[in-house]
Amino acid sequence: MKRFLEVTGFLVTVFGVCGVIRELTDGWFTFMGLTRFLTENIAVLEGRELYANLVIAVLGLAVMIASDRVAKD
Repeated sequence: MKRFLEVTGFLVTVFGVCGVIRELTDGWFTFMGLTRFLTENIAVLEGRELYANLVIAVLGLAVMIASDRVAKD
């Protein structure tokens, strides 16, 4: 379980950081554009894509930190 949380947290962090870079470069950085589908298809997040990607990256970091507190299997 701990390993799963570590990998998941890392991937979510990478997706969030890639989304932030994509938003700051006006779509030029299209590598791992998964967050584009998450942020552009939700009407509430329209115009707030940068903040949404920052939240995704921070949540990934929080999952990685929480995985250190989970007991080993």
